[in-house]
Amino acid sequence: MMDRSASLLPLAMLVLLAALTFWLSRVIDGDKPRAPQRHDPDYSVERFQVRRFDPGGKLQHTLVAQKLVHYPDDDTTLVTGPHLTYHQNAPTEITARMAHIGADGKEIDLIDEVRVLRHGVSGDDIPTQLDTRSLKIFPDEERGYTRDPVTITQGRSLIRGKGMEIDNKTGLSVLHGRVTGTLYSKRTEQP
Repeated sequence: MMDRSASLLPLAMLVLLAALTFWLSRVIDGDKPRAPQRHDPDYSVERFQVRRFDPGGKLQHTLVAQKLVHYPDDDTTLVTGPHLTYHQNAPTEITARMAHIGADGKEIDLIDEVRVLRHGVSGDDIPTQLDTRSLKIFPDEERGYTRDPVTITQGRSLIRGKGMEIDNKTGLSVLHGRVTGTLYSKRTEQP
């Protein structure tokens, strides 16, 4: 019988040590629930300009904005008054009231009063204007999409859709949902 209690003594000491460790942990950390991490900015920049170059060293796009605020807890950035300009092919300008840039900078959510203005290749071409409430863009790939209603105008021509995909490299836009519009010919009649 004595041998059995002697062999249980180390096990009892181990259980007592584990219970003491658990108790000390509760005393130090407390039983209070942990609050979520605060969403406070770590830096902000006003009136800035950022330029991005392609691998060949050619200017790809420029971002100009009124204010930028970065949040370290989720590594996101909020931009006020963004103006993004693509310089290659026919110049394209994208503006909005606000933008939310993801952690890796590969996705930008443009919010409120989004306008895309695609200039013609020659100075005589009429620019194409796109208006919507929101637009998710992938700046390096020069493409984007929206699920919100879209209005596209070029001169007097007008097209409306319930969402769209846009590709700046190819110049193609695909409208979704019910699409309506009025198209006017560019040519003029000679008497």
